[in-house]
Amino acid sequence: MGSGKVTDWQGKHVTVAGLGVSGVPAAKVLHGLGAKVTVVNDGDDARAREQAEDLRELGVTVRLGDGATLPEGTELIVTAPGWKPDKPLFTAAAAAGVPVWGDVELAWRLRGPDAAPWLCVTGTNGKTTTTQMLASILKAAGLRTAAVGNIGVSLLDAVLGEERYDVLAVELSSYQLHWAPSLRAHSAAVLNLAPDHLDWHGSMEAYAKDKGRVYEGNRVACVYNLADPATEDLVREADVEEGCRAVGFTLGAPGPSQLGVVDGILVDRAFVENRQKNAQELAEVSDVDPPAPHNIANALAAAALARAFGVPAKAVRDGLRAFTPDAHRIAHVADLDGVAYVDDSKATNTHAAEASLAAYESIVWIAGGLAKGATFDELVTKSAKRLRGVVLLGADRALIGEALARHAPEVPVVDLDRTDTGAMLAAVQEARRLAAEGDTVLLAPACASMDMFVNYNQRGDAFAQAVRELGA
Repeated sequence: MGSGKVTDWQGKHVTVAGLGVSGVPAAKVLHGLGAKVTVVNDGDDARAREQAEDLRELGVTVRLGDGATLPEGTELIVTAPGWKPDKPLFTAAAAAGVPVWGDVELAWRLRGPDAAPWLCVTGTNGKTTTTQMLASILKAAGLRTAAVGNIGVSLLDAVLGEERYDVLAVELSSYQLHWAPSLRAHSAAVLNLAPDHLDWHGSMEAYAKDKGRVYEGNRVACVYNLADPATEDLVREADVEEGCRAVGFTLGAPGPSQLGVVDGILVDRAFVENRQKNAQELAEVSDVDPPAPHNIANALAAAALARAFGVPAKAVRDGLRAFTPDAHRIAHVADLDGVAYVDDSKATNTHAAEASLAAYESIVWIAGGLAKGATFDELVTKSAKRLRGVVLLGADRALIGEALARHAPEVPVVDLDRTDTGAMLAAVQEARRLAAEGDTVLLAPACASMDMFVNYNQRGDAFAQAVRELGA
């Protein structure tokens, strides 16, 4: 397909797989470049029909309810990130020698000659927070930037829009990386690796391999997590440009080529003169909101990427101070009768829930939802000593209940056999009954939300509303 210059696209037959948030902009951009675009979509609901109508008015062909057949003459497929690699469409594409790109690959290929470099963030958990922290630090350094990719501005808009950027903070999911073979970042971080989306990738090895793609061709720094050796393994396996460095982050004291924490201060021993002997103070732990351990790790990873780009230490501190976390990420909702109520609805897998549970000493845990193939034994084993009680709700709550029976039989468990919208109020009422002064009632479901709610935001809002009703 060449470099993606406009002349390359004239009359090319491109199939866009999936409508949705990435498919519609991709179809519009490709059509605008002169390609002959066909969109295929599995669903044929009201939303899909509305999107299809908009595209057809532009002159784009849309096939609803048929995402399996490869349209005749297709020379390239651009897929939505969520489409599984084993779909019949991709099998047919492989047999016909047709390349498959994701929206990230398309954006990468369409960048101009003086395009802004990308600082990329991936990992099982913490991606969004870290990317937003990174953007905040880059802005504090006076750079024109945006948090893009899996969040915020669409990558296609960022590379093709009017606005000029000095550097982009790019959040990438494992799905997006799977379909982005030629992406080459300035610097990149893998924050952590834990089993997630295995139903999509097929195995932990395939999932890790896709995450590791973010390091391919890095120019300045591959940032990894000292507490998660799998991330360092991915750096070792990556084919990077000459002179690119491995830079670790740790919640302990950093060695040379690492960032870490000393006496409540975030410290850089990677991007300093004579790193064997010198260290640069970046910020205080209290500058990070909230200062929970996993969030300090996020801040260190963001700082490492910013420092790799040459940002001064003061901008790291100012950027972290200016950053405010998104809703539903360890959000303190209220204190009632000496009990704190905390919404971490964003903890949609076991790894995120483990980090959340580790931030508090004595917890009444509200959990459950869609497990996405996860198991809960390790999570319960690690967190058992912190649990005063557990309230379970949602479709796969029994899986958590069984793990609790095996590894924390003494912890009282309330099993709410409900998936209706009033279930969250009942869960919060039960949690209040179990909690004593000094405890934290923590919504960290360790599961996806779609069995009962539209998304994790709505689940978190329901929790906050229930807490407000208790306090009324």
